Amino acid sequence: MEVAIAAAAVVAMGTGNRVLYKLALVPLREYPFFLAQFATFGYVVVYFSILYLRYQAGIVTDEMLSLPQKPFLVVGLLEAFAAAAGMAAGAVLSGASIPILSQTYLVWQLLLSAIFLKRRYRINEIAGCFLVTVGVIITVASGSGTSASFKSTGILWPLLMIISFFLQAADTVLKEIIFLDASKKLKCGSVDLFVVNSYGSAYQALFMCLLLPFLSKLWGVPFRVLPTYIKDGAACFLNMGSISGCEGAPLLPLLFVLVNMGFNISLLHLLKISSAVISSLASTFSVPLSIYAFTLPLPYIGVASSLPPGFVAGAAVLTAGLLLYSLPQARHFGNTFSQQK
Repeated sequence: MEVAIAAAAVVAMGTGNRVLYKLALVPLREYPFFLAQFATFGYVVVYFSILYLRYQAGIVTDEMLSLPQKPFLVVGLLEAFAAAAGMAAGAVLSGASIPILSQTYLVWQLLLSAIFLKRRYRINEIAGCFLVTVGVIITVASGSGTSASFKSTGILWPLLMIISFFLQAADTVLKEIIFLDASKKLKCGSVDLFVVNSYGSAYQALFMCLLLPFLSKLWGVPFRVLPTYIKDGAACFLNMGSISGCEGAPLLPLLFVLVNMGFNISLLHLLKISSAVISSLASTFSVPLSIYAFTLPLPYIGVASSLPPGFVAGAAVLTAGLLLYSLPQARHFGNTFSQQK
């Protein structure tokens, strides 16, 4: 039941995250790079503040904080390079093609979990993941002209986006390894998720700083004008000063930041109590829900989108995949028949 509730939270937060990101870019349409960096560096402050409060409350112990830093450093490195690769490819690829390519994330997780966690998946679990992937592709691609988009961009940028999702999958599996190792080594039996979040985010921010000249160029912001860009972005974020066209700020960007933070926390919590693959499946379910959400009369968006022709079919296939994955394992013991989760 705990896993089901956590998965539902991930789905809800994931849907809100996708919708609010689109809404946040209405006032910040000229400053998407500012929003990305604000999230990256702002989360470090927030996560460590929460970590400090939990430490003062006795939830986080000195033993947790003394865990080896190398795994967290690798987490930060993977997240930074995943973001860099994703930004580079995302600047060229169409918006419709990215959710399709993102389905490789689940494939990478299955492979990496099998290799590094020695996890063996049943036929129904593999088939369920396959159906989930197919369902998302049907939902997204049915009305988007995605095939033409892939032809126009060539093979390099889709491959780079796939590499980005590989790095994200590796990051998730590594976090699962951290949780599993901590449960064996720590006397308290588990490491608080804010220890993982805080250290990982800090190292990610460090590597993002090193990549800042490269990343700013990807977003069309010359490094020499970056201070001015950040200043103007902050003014638009706060809807202050002489910057025009920032209607909806600061409410919409702040809502996105809060929900995005909640999504990351809920996703890590689900990862901690289940597995990387289950957290990925829950996150994937938010894709068709967010597509449906954009058909509603949302503020600041303008004319609502129409549902893709294959939405119902894709959602049905995706749901069937989730149900197939969650089928209990059946085993025979002599003349008895029992089921195990």
